[in-house]
Amino acid sequence: MRALFSAICCLFLLQIVSAQNSPDCRTAIPVCADGPIMGTTDGSGDIDDFDPEVITQTGCLEKGSVSSANIENNTGWYVFRAGTDGQIGFDLEALPVTPGSPITSEWDFALYGPFDETSNENFCTIVGNGTAQPIRCNYEYNETNFTGIGVNPVDGREGAPFVKGSQNTYDEWLNVRQGEIYYLYINNYNTNFDDEAESFMLTFTGSSVDEDQDNALDCTLRDEFLGFDIVACEGDPDITLSALNSPAGPNIANVTWSVDWDDDGTIDQPLATGVTEYTVSSPDSGRYYVSIENNQGQIISDDVLITFYGTPELDEVRVIDDLVHSDQTDPYNVEIVPVGDGNYEYAINGGEFQDDPVFRDVPPGINTVVINDKNGCGTSEPEEFLVVGYPKFFTPNSDGFHDNWTVYGVEELGNPVVYIFDRFGKLLKQINVNVGWDGTFNGRDMPSSDYWFRLEYEREDDGVLVAKSVRRHFSLVR
Repeated sequence: MRALFSAICCLFLLQIVSAQNSPDCRTAIPVCADGPIMGTTDGSGDIDDFDPEVITQTGCLEKGSVSSANIENNTGWYVFRAGTDGQIGFDLEALPVTPGSPITSEWDFALYGPFDETSNENFCTIVGNGTAQPIRCNYEYNETNFTGIGVNPVDGREGAPFVKGSQNTYDEWLNVRQGEIYYLYINNYNTNFDDEAESFMLTFTGSSVDEDQDNALDCTLRDEFLGFDIVACEGDPDITLSALNSPAGPNIANVTWSVDWDDDGTIDQPLATGVTEYTVSSPDSGRYYVSIENNQGQIISDDVLITFYGTPELDEVRVIDDLVHSDQTDPYNVEIVPVGDGNYEYAINGGEFQDDPVFRDVPPGINTVVINDKNGCGTSEPEEFLVVGYPKFFTPNSDGFHDNWTVYGVEELGNPVVYIFDRFGKLLKQINVNVGWDGTFNGRDMPSSDYWFRLEYEREDDGVLVAKSVRRHFSLVR
């Protein structure tokens, strides 16, 4: 539920819109193009937005020669949604801390996207781990006090693809499609180590803005001023929600925070009143609500779902098909069942991860499974599981691999007995639990060929003990 109760459009018509600083991608400030945005960064950037081992080695956010620099120290995050198809850019202008004082900031930026709201991706996770690389970014030394996308209004220099060392502080125009989401990261590398607030002016440009300033970027996104729903990991830094990013700005008479822990539509308890910011700590998942009364008595509200996930855990491996769980002898199929809900992917036996928890044609015997949280919350420890079945071949050449043929997991069967025959039906070997065939008969090596076996065992079906028999063949390869 996101609602804006009352007509407050007049607030949008101010020549300059003030925006609070959000140093956290997860709570990026929604903005649009209906007026210049006055912003500041105050040295409170959060390094946890990025995986430094990845980001500092790839893309245009590399730290260059200052290997110990904090990639986020004087940082602001913004998010916008394209309201129309067309061309978008922006000017990022450095401002003095106080009127008349020298300009000490030198702004840099990175732009990420386009993101699709229907994709169920955790956008800030894939930004931070380097999966999503910047599509525009610039950290060149700036003598004009302007950087951005499009054309530098001071020297008229047109934006171009980023080339390190080019000293072109503008990147080429961005062509957008309606509904696309973009995240804008603003940082002041020039004052990476001081904690003094720095100011800038952010103005959106481009032919789309020239044609329709109010709709080029979707201004209704500002009604969702708490930001998009947040997925975080247990143990992550606190998340600060701000009422100051609402269309009411600082004109607030009262604020009330509350929470629905189960996200079932029922508010469970009030949290705080009279504070413009509320901090959510791990692992307090829930839907958080804020109700704001502005100085004119108008009510503005918003909510955001915050979900903390822990490291994935395996609940069970559900064997769908093997000699114990079905009459199917080939192929063997299993389903991986994690504990709880999450955005998971799965891998067995060191293979590639897949989204589908069902694995088909699984090898008989002992296998391993790991579960990876796609939101970056970790990977489970490898867990072993058993598929009761037989291999299709073996190679008795004493190399330590596939030297014996047996029914893997045969000890899980009731009263099992295995008979091995040559292709003429001659009985070569009878094996029981934990005994395999080494490919010999009366001390002589048997030749490469197909051999047959009959497995007899008992299985309980609906409370009745039933005798089962499996007849199949396998290959001896030398």
